[in-house]
Amino acid sequence: MAYQGFAQEYLGMPAVTRAYTTACVLTTAAVQLEFITPFQLYFNPDLIFRKFQIWRLITNFLFFGPLGFSFFFNMIFLYRYCRMLEEGSFRGRTADFVFMFLFGGFLMTLFGLFASLFFLGQAFTIMLVYVWSRRNPYIRMNFFGLLNFQAPFLPWVLMGFSLLLGNSIIIDLLGIAVGHIYYFLEDVFPNQPGGKKLLLTPSFLKMVFDTPEEDPNYNPLPEDRPEHQLRNQDQNEQQHPQ
Repeated sequence: MAYQGFAQEYLGMPAVTRAYTTACVLTTAAVQLEFITPFQLYFNPDLIFRKFQIWRLITNFLFFGPLGFSFFFNMIFLYRYCRMLEEGSFRGRTADFVFMFLFGGFLMTLFGLFASLFFLGQAFTIMLVYVWSRRNPYIRMNFFGLLNFQAPFLPWVLMGFSLLLGNSIIIDLLGIAVGHIYYFLEDVFPNQPGGKKLLLTPSFLKMVFDTPEEDPNYNPLPEDRPEHQLRNQDQNEQQHPQ
């Protein structure tokens, strides 16, 4: 029964959230079982561009460290806010959501070229949290029952929590910066006087991820019209009564 409930919950997740969280969990499991090591996953520009280990551009976003409090904390926030974005402001816009992933990952990778950052998954999670929080500014949040605040403060609270745990806040600041750039270009600048939409989702992503809308001007052939199909069905039943 528990397995069926888990399977139903898993299959009920939106596609992008399910794919990304699954990839993160499987990557961590593979490291934990020693099938691979973090040294095969981390971001290394020299190995990427000279040794053509292109997979590092993706795998550095999938590993959140060994199993432990930090891993589960990141997975909970990743799953929660990725899903709320996909089911909320990106509902019916899967291609736009994927494009946000690509845009954010691209900016973080550019920054990683000039900084000694090995894994960018946490920054990516903070980016998702930031975009969600700015699009839901009036939601009240509670952090471990200790703090009450409105949603836009959530990324900063998470950064402060990382600081208390002794972690570097560079990753959190990167996620906040990239999230703000996306939010400004997508939600703020197009609504300014003289502004326009700069982030345009490529058409090939829409072809792959979005279900094409029915053409309101489409006029089906007579034999494809519902009334014609029903008439044929009635004639068949009269000719072949059960």
